[in-house]
Amino acid sequence: MTDIYESIRRLFVPIRREGFPFIAIAVVAAIAFGFLWVPLFWLLLIVALWICYFFRDPERVTPIRDGLVVSPADGRISMIAPAVPPLEMGLSSVPLMRVSVFMNVFDCHVNRSPVTGRISRIAYTPGLFLNADLDKASEHNERNALVIDSDGIQVGVVQIAGLVARRIVDWVREGDPVGTGERFGLIRFGSRVDVYLPLDSQILVGVGQKAVAGETALADLRAAEPARLYRTA
Repeated sequence: MTDIYESIRRLFVPIRREGFPFIAIAVVAAIAFGFLWVPLFWLLLIVALWICYFFRDPERVTPIRDGLVVSPADGRISMIAPAVPPLEMGLSSVPLMRVSVFMNVFDCHVNRSPVTGRISRIAYTPGLFLNADLDKASEHNERNALVIDSDGIQVGVVQIAGLVARRIVDWVREGDPVGTGERFGLIRFGSRVDVYLPLDSQILVGVGQKAVAGETALADLRAAEPARLYRTA
C-alpha cells in the first residue's frame, strides 16, 4: 500500500497556487471557444495542461554540508565567469564569481536558496525584458536581488526576468532565515538566476550542464582542492 501511495504522490506533483488564476483562465477559455470551434477547445486545453506543468513544485532531495552551494533554479548553466554584482546588492565593487542558470519555459520555475543563512538584503530593480540568456540581461533586465549571510560569507542571488517573464514573486523578507534548498520565490514564464560567490570558491559544474534546483551542487565555498575543469564531449 505504501508503494502505491508513493507512486501516486510522484505522479501528481503539487502545483503552486500562483498558477491557479492562469490555469482557470485557460480552462474557461477552452470551454468558451470550444463552442465556436472544437479544435480550439483541445488547443487551449493543452495550454492549460502546460501551465499546470510550468507551475509544478516537486519535492527535492538537497545535499547538506558546510560550504556547499546548490543550484537555486532548474535549467542550464549558461555562464561561469567573474562579474561585478549589481550595485543595489551592496556586495562588492570588484568582480565576484558568477554562476548563471538559464530557465526555459519547460523548466520548473520555483527558486530555492543555494545556502543556509539569513537574508540581509532584498532589492527589486525594474528594467527591460531582454533575452535572459544574454550577458547584458544581468544589468538591464527587471530583477530581484537577495543577499544571504551564510556563516560569515555573503552569497548573492539575482532573479532576472526574461523575454516572456513579467512577474518575479518572492515569499521571503529581509531578516528571514533560509535553509539550503528552501523555496524562496519563482519567476513566471522563462528567466535566469545568477549566483554570486567569492572568487576562490571551487566551482563544481560546467557551462551547458543541466542543473536541478535544490539538488545540483554548484560550488564549494570551503574546498581546498583546485577548481575543476569541464569540456563538452
